[in-house]
Amino acid sequence: MKQFTVPALAAFAGLAIAATPVPGYLDQVFDLTTIVPPAPVKGDIRYAADRRVFKATRAMLDTPRGRLATDDVPSSVIEVEKDFSCAAGTTLSPEATPATHRLLVAANADTARANNAAKDHWKRLRPFLIDKGPTCESKEDLAKSYDYPSGHTTRGWTFGLILSELEPDRATPILIRARAYGESRIVCGAHNMSAVDAGRTGASATMQAIRATAAYQADLVAARRELVAARANPALAPEAGACSTEMALSTPSVLTGLRK
Repeated sequence: MKQFTVPALAAFAGLAIAATPVPGYLDQVFDLTTIVPPAPVKGDIRYAADRRVFKATRAMLDTPRGRLATDDVPSSVIEVEKDFSCAAGTTLSPEATPATHRLLVAANADTARANNAAKDHWKRLRPFLIDKGPTCESKEDLAKSYDYPSGHTTRGWTFGLILSELEPDRATPILIRARAYGESRIVCGAHNMSAVDAGRTGASATMQAIRATAAYQADLVAARRELVAARANPALAPEAGACSTEMALSTPSVLTGLRK
């Protein structure tokens, strides 16, 4: 695997030192700017739809779904592994599933790099900078980076694609959680709907390039073997009640039934 020094990605990989090299599978940043649709601009139908969705979802913050969106804010690889443990059917962590953790860190480095380059290309403003409305995290912190595509969504969809490949029998709950993880950014008010859509598209495209590497395929075999053993270990089973609640909140799309 290649080594990249990417200060902005240290937090994504759960690393403490910003300049620590982050391992990835690709030789260079995957260019999303010709694959992902351009960021919406004023006058576009997607721009108008984004504004309607942002306004319509502000009321969700003070609901159980809003609390899930807030819980989904911490975004290191370790934190997102926790978010996907119920869907995966076992505790995901550097200690419990080290091979899976290494795989997720490496692929995440590549998809995050591609996403960040696209963000810097389009420089689209966050939704709360266009329309007034509450968010589930600091607006000051959010405003330090751009909206499109969504980095959280990219990370969540990357995890969803990889984990569903590792555990095809768990693909439905895993991909439901991945979709909901991205939609948490809409509920939070941190990203526009179009940015969430673009994050999924970008992660899917970058993952196609990652899957073509021999290193990824080798790591996939090791992680799949590890997860079989982890799921057979009762001590690693996530708490059933919490998982049931999470799935109940994740299954309906937050976009269902939205009106002007």
